[in-house]
Amino acid sequence: MPGDTTIVFGVPVPSVDPVFLAVVRFHIIVGIACVAAGIAAMLSHKRRGRHSTFGTIYFWCLAMVVTSATGLAVVRWAENNHLFFLGALSMIAATVARTALRERWRNWVRFHISGMGLSYILMLTAFYVDNGKNLSLWRELPQWAFWVLPAAIGLPVLLYAFLRHPLSSTQGAGNLRR
Repeated sequence: MPGDTTIVFGVPVPSVDPVFLAVVRFHIIVGIACVAAGIAAMLSHKRRGRHSTFGTIYFWCLAMVVTSATGLAVVRWAENNHLFFLGALSMIAATVARTALRERWRNWVRFHISGMGLSYILMLTAFYVDNGKNLSLWRELPQWAFWVLPAAIGLPVLLYAFLRHPLSSTQGAGNLRR
């Protein structure tokens, strides 16, 4: 019903409950911060400073996004359970990446690049699957595109970073100072 929908930051939300809408607003704001921090970390030089600061911000914003998404998915489980699983997978990938860095696993740079890249792709996939139908360019696409396009664009970028970045080589991995 039209009366059961609220527009939050331009996104139709199927609820009028003020608590639910407050969580949605928080989720959107932290999600935007997460996307921005992830981009900033990706584009920063890979050393202590900007990269690690933005990476830490990305990780903790992602934790808040996944926590709020979990609450939102539980309330509307039948419609949103897939978003819970995408969020959980994104958080697992980021946690593996962060743990590999902090504990200096063998080939930690490769785990870090792969985990953070996959985390970002999964987070964007969840966003587009949930909101693509409301976005001007995306609304013309079929539903399957929301599931496939973030990976179709992100995986080649991730592969490039994985194969070409000097820190993913055996020699470069030992030269990075956090």
